[in-house]
Amino acid sequence: QVQLLESGGGLVQPGGSLRLSCAASGSISSSRIMGWYRQAPGKQRELVASITSGDNTNYAGSVKGRFTISRDNAKNTVALQMNSLKPQDTAVYFCYVLGSNGLEYWGQGTQVTVSS
Repeated sequence: QVQLLESGGGLVQPGGSLRLSCAASGSISSSRIMGWYRQAPGKQRELVASITSGDNTNYAGSVKGRFTISRDNAKNTVALQMNSLKPQDTAVYFCYVLGSNGLEYWGQGTQVTVSS
């Protein structure tokens, strides 16, 4: 069974940067899609960024130009570089994988807080 573990969250001031990392217990080379979702208190969970097996990327309009998603198949990791962070980015961030078998996998989440 695939297991995902996020890391890199924390508290930063507006304008700061964080890099989130998601480590998979198994190979991600055959995954259809890998991505990051986030959920703020009282809000619906939303897609932040995704990357396909063909390295096509997609970003939410609110983060486009500030966040960058990448993957390293050799290391079985997917990362999210977050720059120019805003208070509105405060949320729990979840790693997501859509496997080649059609099954979905979720990480436990990591807290990102942007506050002055």
